[in-house]
Amino acid sequence: MMAQGSMAPFLGAVPYGMDGVGIALVIGLLVVCLGIHEAAHAWVAYKCGDSTAKDLGRITVNPIVHIDPVLTIIVPLMLYLSPTGFLFGGAKPVPVNYHRLRSPLRDMMLVALAGPVSNFLLAALFALALRVVGEFGLYEPDQMMGVILRQAVLLNLSLAAFNMLPIPPLDGSRVMAWILPESLRPGFVAIERFGLLLVLGAILLPGVRDVTTNIIMSSINAMAEFIYWFLDPVLALLHTLVGIVA
Repeated sequence: MMAQGSMAPFLGAVPYGMDGVGIALVIGLLVVCLGIHEAAHAWVAYKCGDSTAKDLGRITVNPIVHIDPVLTIIVPLMLYLSPTGFLFGGAKPVPVNYHRLRSPLRDMMLVALAGPVSNFLLAALFALALRVVGEFGLYEPDQMMGVILRQAVLLNLSLAAFNMLPIPPLDGSRVMAWILPESLRPGFVAIERFGLLLVLGAILLPGVRDVTTNIIMSSINAMAEFIYWFLDPVLALLHTLVGIVA
């Protein structure tokens, strides 16, 4: 049995000066996005032949089902109350029975990809909403709606970028295991036993943290550029349709 879960460092996830309502909305949004990430893992696993997560009720967008008491609540709360200025958290991992998958190595890669892809699609959806809000003057950019939508885009791109790092047990490690030649695969898979330590080292150790941050930010920028490049013709089409209706 293997587990597929989402983790993310949340640096700057809550803008400075945001009031209590805004902070609550951002945290709630984060939990929902983590839940959708996990549900995507569960759904693809089911489609690939393993019903373990489905039987446990994990194919749902209900965030409560995906909450892990330690990763989702205790760890982020302790870090929030600490002077580190750093937040880290995750959701309850989705159980996947490797041997029930039709093509285990390939399907495990597909199950892993499902989470980050879901966050990328959510980022695109929130970015579209943000552009529509701005283009049609429904809200001012500095009002709560605009701020929350921008954070929704950033959170989802951060989740996608971080979880695609090829560090066990992050989603990117499953993709890396599929890519590696068979001679190197067992050694790479074996380091998963130290997974949490590796992840924490990548985001906390001086020097290593800088490299990790640069990789994540480069990935976020690349995804954001693609999304906004794609949205330009979509917004142009919406303007045309609104003009015709008006």
